[in-house]
Amino acid sequence: MTRIVRFHEIGGPEVLKVEDVAVPAPKAGEVQIRVKAMGLNRAEVMFRTGQYVTEPTFPAILGYEAAGTVEALGPDVDGLALGDAVSVIPCFMLGEYGLHGELVNAPATGVVKHPETLSWEEAAAAWMMFTTAYGALIDIADVKAGETVLIRAASSSVGLAAIQITKALGAIPVALTRRSNKRDELLAHGAAHVIATEEQDLVAEVRRITDGKGARVAFDPVGGPEVGKILEALSSLGIFFQYGALDTTPITIPVLSLLGKNLTVRGYQLFEITQDPERLRKAKVYIVEGLASGALKPVIAKTFKLDGIAEAHRFMESNDPPKWMPVRRKRARQTEA
Repeated sequence: MTRIVRFHEIGGPEVLKVEDVAVPAPKAGEVQIRVKAMGLNRAEVMFRTGQYVTEPTFPAILGYEAAGTVEALGPDVDGLALGDAVSVIPCFMLGEYGLHGELVNAPATGVVKHPETLSWEEAAAAWMMFTTAYGALIDIADVKAGETVLIRAASSSVGLAAIQITKALGAIPVALTRRSNKRDELLAHGAAHVIATEEQDLVAEVRRITDGKGARVAFDPVGGPEVGKILEALSSLGIFFQYGALDTTPITIPVLSLLGKNLTVRGYQLFEITQDPERLRKAKVYIVEGLASGALKPVIAKTFKLDGIAEAHRFMESNDPPKWMPVRRKRARQTEA
């Protein structure tokens, strides 16, 4: 028996329970992991509240990210050994697997031996944020040095990852945030410019920053009416990525900008990368190399005990921290972001 986070009904953080559960041996293509730290993402909150792309079947397990040591290997698993330090890439749907527990099974395709320089917390934090940003900016948009990238909700985990990747490519990360109180923080995290969209003219600021050319890429988890302004700020042949839906109201598309600049507007999820073996392989190589060199570094807001999982969900829902935080199995520790 081992302690696993489960819930038996849709609801607030209080529905989460840490329960003693028998974890089965790993099946073919699975790895069993003794967990040291877990990542908490917006997806788990949406899954718990019945707002995710899949619905929970009760009792429901949850958790996309974890880091720990290999406890057992199922048949047909190569390249891993007992005791290896590993972390997990989200390459499955919530409900299929749940990584929030002390001992968990995960699909081997998503299990990675991360650089030894990473702490357990950093390893658990890395994959959702960096794979999401990598897929849009590198795999699809092929961002080049000198190009400008608009990053909305830039203080979120994926936003910070996008800043780091854009900077590593020699491109220009422009952080979009609602108010200017996060300006200094975003500049410290590597943003070349910060635009407070409720206080500044977004289109005019982008034109100023780009000498009138516009940004080549926009990366947006929000949506809503602000999208029209972002599209107006793009350059000819610009591409707009909608990778989340924090605002579910219909987006407004300025038709003259769309046609006049031959823009691309597309939806995007990281599963486009993680469920394609070759694209996932390339993502692993890029991110592991970036983590090893220090070009990519997860930003940690706060840590919690496993028994504090409900408190961790409340912290995320407060919208104050970057939208990722690790949950430690044994002790709580706060890390300055």
